[in-house]
Amino acid sequence: MPPRSWLFVPGESERKLGKAEAAGADALILDLEDSVASGRRPVARGMVRAYLDARPPGRRASALWVRINPLDGPDALADLASVVGGAPDGIMLPKIDGPAEVQRLIHGLDTLEARDGVPPGSIGIVAVATETAAAPFGLGGFASARLPRLAGLTWGAEDLSAALGASTNQDPAGGWALTYRIVRSLTLLAANAAGVQPIETLHADFRDEAGLRAASLAAAREGFTGRIAIHPAQVAPINEAFAPTAADVAHARHVVAAFAAGAETGAVGLDGMMLDMPHLKQAQLVLARHAALACGA
Repeated sequence: MPPRSWLFVPGESERKLGKAEAAGADALILDLEDSVASGRRPVARGMVRAYLDARPPGRRASALWVRINPLDGPDALADLASVVGGAPDGIMLPKIDGPAEVQRLIHGLDTLEARDGVPPGSIGIVAVATETAAAPFGLGGFASARLPRLAGLTWGAEDLSAALGASTNQDPAGGWALTYRIVRSLTLLAANAAGVQPIETLHADFRDEAGLRAASLAAAREGFTGRIAIHPAQVAPINEAFAPTAADVAHARHVVAAFAAGAETGAVGLDGMMLDMPHLKQAQLVLARHAALACGA
């Protein structure tokens, strides 16, 4: 099952790396980009590689991903050369303009996996697809691009607002301003068109549990299946929000049973409503996610 919670962990913080697994996140993102000063990146690379080596595949409480620096900068190749041999579950690629940069990363991973004896194709990619002004215009290309390693798309409001010279990314009511609502929706559509996981962006105020919970539930209703966390305290609310509730599961079972009882009919009546095949598919998806979580418990 795709991870529900994606927790950022600064790659140069021994204390935070030491506590990361205890947070219970489905995936940890060991960060070599924004949370690490440029002069400290060589140290961070070594610490991240040691963390990966201490937790080889098959012995990981959480999936281990690494956020590298942008491909057009001076650090990305050194990041990749340092961490691929540790067999991370995936690479998070920031600040892309479109699918072409994901393809460039795929070529690099092909080479480095062969060099380091890592199973070919085993390292996935999540792309942060809206952090530059050009990026939203490239989202449609993910529907037709052939990117076999691509596992998910997420979006970023903080870097985009900086790229636009905006003083805020919020509207007067405290929600996302129009530009950011547009790119959020486009990311959701692009991920589904590409058949990969749509991942909601972070909730910046880590002390606002109520706001995080409400926003995460709304994102799950819209179709996002996971969310980035920037603090361990955010993990539990995110995991809960992106898991089917008991009521969701009960309703899904009711829908599936109604269609089973209806034999070959394409629509059934249930509790005063007419349901057709999209309702059945949604119910089956809920039950599949519930079963996956039960198996992982």
